[in-house]
Amino acid sequence: MARGKRYDEAFKIETVKYISENNKAVAQVAREIGVNENTVHGWVKRYGQQPEIKAVKSFSSDVAELKALQKEIRDLKGENEILKKAMHYFAKSPR
Repeated sequence: MARGKRYDEAFKIETVKYISENNKAVAQVAREIGVNENTVHGWVKRYGQQPEIKAVKSFSSDVAELKALQKEIRDLKGENEILKKAMHYFAKSPR
């Protein structure tokens, strides 16, 4: 049985970046580049979690961006509280 065409890793990563940057459907991009849709889904699953690609992903709506920013604020406030408690603990003079 013949194996399918092999694509280099750089092509796969660029395809996933393109999907993330342009907020396009995987099926549409797969048709554009002439690759099976399931293959492209596999690339997204494999390479979509890499830090450089995660940073590229744009928010699909203002609501999603707002929720993400609110979560980040909550996380940072929690971290600040922990640091304040640690500061008070270490600032106590031993008697």
